[in-house]
Amino acid sequence: MNSPYEHHDYDILVIGAGGAGLRAAIEAKQRGLSVAIITKSLLGKAHTVMAEGGMAAAMGNVYSEDNWKVHFRDTMRGGKMLNNYRMAELHAKESPDRVWELEQWGALFDRTADGKILQRDFGGHRFARLAHVGDRTGLELIRTLQQKVVSMGTDVFMECKVLRLVHDENGRVAGAVAYWRPTGEFVTFSAKAVILATGGVGKSWKFTSNSWESTGDGHAMALWAGAELIDMECIQFHPTGMVWPLSVRGLLVTEGVRGDGGVLRNAEGERFMFNYVADMFRAETAESEEEGDRWYEDHSAGRRPPELLPRDEVARAINTEVKAGRGSPHGGVFLDIATRRSAEFIRRRLPSMYHQFMELAGVDITREAMEIGPTCHYIMGGVKVDAETAATSVAGLFAAGEVAGGMHGANRLGGNSLSDLVVFGRRAGIGAAEYIAGGAGPSGFDLAEVQTAVKDALAPFDNETGENPYDVQRDLQEMMQTNVGIIRTQSELETAKEALGEFAARVRNLKVTGGRAYNPGWNLATDLPSMISVSRCTTLGALERKESRGGHTREDFPKADPEYGKYNFVHSLSGGNFDGEIRTERSALLEMPEELAQLLEEAK
Repeated sequence: MNSPYEHHDYDILVIGAGGAGLRAAIEAKQRGLSVAIITKSLLGKAHTVMAEGGMAAAMGNVYSEDNWKVHFRDTMRGGKMLNNYRMAELHAKESPDRVWELEQWGALFDRTADGKILQRDFGGHRFARLAHVGDRTGLELIRTLQQKVVSMGTDVFMECKVLRLVHDENGRVAGAVAYWRPTGEFVTFSAKAVILATGGVGKSWKFTSNSWESTGDGHAMALWAGAELIDMECIQFHPTGMVWPLSVRGLLVTEGVRGDGGVLRNAEGERFMFNYVADMFRAETAESEEEGDRWYEDHSAGRRPPELLPRDEVARAINTEVKAGRGSPHGGVFLDIATRRSAEFIRRRLPSMYHQFMELAGVDITREAMEIGPTCHYIMGGVKVDAETAATSVAGLFAAGEVAGGMHGANRLGGNSLSDLVVFGRRAGIGAAEYIAGGAGPSGFDLAEVQTAVKDALAPFDNETGENPYDVQRDLQEMMQTNVGIIRTQSELETAKEALGEFAARVRNLKVTGGRAYNPGWNLATDLPSMISVSRCTTLGALERKESRGGHTREDFPKADPEYGKYNFVHSLSGGNFDGEIRTERSALLEMPEELAQLLEEAK
């Protein structure tokens, strides 16, 4: 191809170097295809490392009665039945093999006394099923997959920001246009298939556990390329992010703290989660906290304390306590493991959390409670994909991991993210390889699309007047946190919808100074169109879903509506770019086979 820029040609282009992208690349490489991985950060720095608590897989190492059927049931119930049932089924069936595969490749999981992979409790899971490496599981997963990728001789392009996907003359995805962050020079990639594994969207909210990379690039590029997004209104606010000091507000506190015995207390010292277990035990009826623990273990389905209810329920409970004036000094609540476990146990099981609080907040979690609160953590919504192949509605485009929608429904269970990455990363690699083997690859590379993307990217340098990208980002985050946060109302969402139209105009009027090499203002200017597209879809979905379900809570519609539980909201771009018209429609859920539906009726 006669590109005016540096150019590379591969069979498969993987955009994103987290768990899903690395596993997809391994699968494609094993099938003899040429593969390139592009990451706008550095290899090993993917947000996957923030998934600390464990990797959900029904191996039955702690509770022998655990199996894929129970895991499937937990996932569907946790997702409030909005899940793509086939994705949840495949995930539950294949997760154990993916854990054992990682072990064969060198992952060092914690062990039981008899040498099996140890599994811990997590919210929403009936049995202890999270394989883990202390509280650094995501880091171990990345380390293992990264070593495998490098050993196979896979090409990795680091600090390379992809701007847009490029099509051929028949509308099939044929590659991408990007630029090098260190130099600002543009580069093009042609490929027979592209796999999106770009992660999440959290940087559009003020308080988030997400790192700077999570600006929704993959979601937006898929939308602009003609693919559909689903369930974008379903945003998970993790119950436990650091709230103090402000410099680290939102930084994740692993659910493993609660899985290993930590409890939530309000400013009055009350273990308040008992009060949010509907129609069951209330804490004040017990003579002691220990009696409450014993009662709940005897009467709850799954031998777990109320702190391990699904994340959406815990986050709403914390939000309620704070609004009622029972919050901690800095606007959260207290997470207490110090009075429940020994200092040696805490340092051994939760080494990262111990050091995180000691170094960043001056808090010794073996002696005192942590101040925590809900933080924007994960988007259940994403690119609509086929469960078997991870293919999107656009020929040649595949997606896996957090950028793909459907697997988690309205709420993701903790621990399901890491197993999701490797189950569907592998399937995306297979799907892309089989697509190429079928001979349906692209017939060319649209240079006009490349030139348009380059022109748009350089526009902030050409504007004589305009806004600072950081001012726009700050205002966007404030607006989304206020109007499309953990609790939503019709009026707030209408305000957000109108404001996002204004933000789109502001993004067209950005002003950047300096050169292109390592220019963070320009880098942010190229991220903002993606953030606007993602925020618009989230707001439109939240407006349409007039109920509360999972990670989507409407104060004006506080209960789940069975009618809304029958379909997803699907977004597509009907014209333009990030400021073009977005069409939002209802799409009926896949009809579940009777034998799977029957599983959901069992052991309620």
